[in-house]
Amino acid sequence: MADTSVGTEAAPDRARLDALVEAVAQRDREAFAQLFAFYAPRVKAYLRRLNASDSLAEEIAQEVMLAVWRKAGQFDRTQASASTWIFRIARNRRIDAARRADKPELDAHEPMLQPPDDIAPDDAVHASEREDRVREAMAGLPEDQLTLLRMAFFDGLSHSDIAERVGAPLGTVKSRLRLAFDKLRKTLNPEDL
Repeated sequence: MADTSVGTEAAPDRARLDALVEAVAQRDREAFAQLFAFYAPRVKAYLRRLNASDSLAEEIAQEVMLAVWRKAGQFDRTQASASTWIFRIARNRRIDAARRADKPELDAHEPMLQPPDDIAPDDAVHASEREDRVREAMAGLPEDQLTLLRMAFFDGLSHSDIAERVGAPLGTVKSRLRLAFDKLRKTLNPEDL
């Protein structure tokens, strides 16, 4: 194999760097060591210019060089130079790191992320029966009262929002909701409400 050594004194030419990447594709550890010595500090400096902290730049530079080791077989000198290929990997890794940083950390103890408590079978049956009784009671309401109940409890609208949507005075909305509740109370047992 031709001498592909890279000195730190002068920048090697494109052909030599391309040959080093191709040698790395053949799992040549010496070629990788030379490539690492040449590119790792340059990639880190590039990442620092992209506003990465020193520790993040170091971490990403390590990831980039590991990617070079793993993916050297994908390098095609007819598509890009070794420098372009390696710095594209670095840029993409920096973008990935920025995206990860924009996402908040999930709190494992967040109640909304906890699985629901198991419902005892008899409680599930009682809940289902209660839901059926409430549905039946609601079916007996006049359509205007039923519509207002749905808007208030299923759509979560305020009384003012409901009045605006149906084009009725706020007092009328409140009166109809109160009438609906009175009818439901008469129809249902106190534990159903």
